[in-house]
Amino acid sequence: MSATASGDLVLETRGLTKRFGGLMAVDGLSMAVPRGQIRGLIGPNGSGKTTTVNVLSGLYRPDGGEIHLCGQRTDRLRPHQITACGVARTFQISKLFGHMTVLENVLLPALAALDRGSRRPLAEIRERGRRLLDFVTLDRMRHAQARELSGGQSMLVQIARALMVQPLHVILMDEPFAGVHPTIRDIIMEAILRMNREESVTFLIVSHEMAELRRLCQRVTVMDDGRRIAEGTLEEVANDPVVLEAYLGT
Repeated sequence: MSATASGDLVLETRGLTKRFGGLMAVDGLSMAVPRGQIRGLIGPNGSGKTTTVNVLSGLYRPDGGEIHLCGQRTDRLRPHQITACGVARTFQISKLFGHMTVLENVLLPALAALDRGSRRPLAEIRERGRRLLDFVTLDRMRHAQARELSGGQSMLVQIARALMVQPLHVILMDEPFAGVHPTIRDIIMEAILRMNREESVTFLIVSHEMAELRRLCQRVTVMDDGRRIAEGTLEEVANDPVVLEAYLGT
């Protein structure tokens, strides 16, 4: 899928920059993700991928450049404001509240929206939470405390929680397959593909797992030293000499 006009873009960065002291973690990154695309964000360790996701979701404030979501500039918004614009995310290290139940963790985005004036009925919110847990095969554990979950199960709960965000335009995923059992990897991939297919949810996925990205992604963006060095299909970038040098140093 290609964007022919800015209105087709869900997520766009223009010259995005983030520094930590003397380190340029993200260096002039420009990237455009069309609506309904599953985009991979890859690169060697330390290339700036997770920092990019943290900037996109508002955890870090960029030092320069712009971020646009569905044409609206979001780089000066707080994280909860960015979420309200339709951005959800998952974390490599689980950010669940261990003392809360699985269902309570999933409901958090919708309950937070109620505090900000949303008028969704509470019964409707709870029912959607139940359906989303069933969607990720964890409905039977809805009353368990989140601290009881495995790493893979925690990722499934994060996905269900992300899907509670309304409206939802894009999900940012940071290493969703790292350390996850193969069976749960398959469930995660099927959830991504189904939400993309049925609800046109756009995904930006940071991962080192090439087999999973090959199954999921129409295109990938490659980063090194904070910069975009290539973009295309996995097959195209795998044969790019600049990418090979970044990964192999040859």
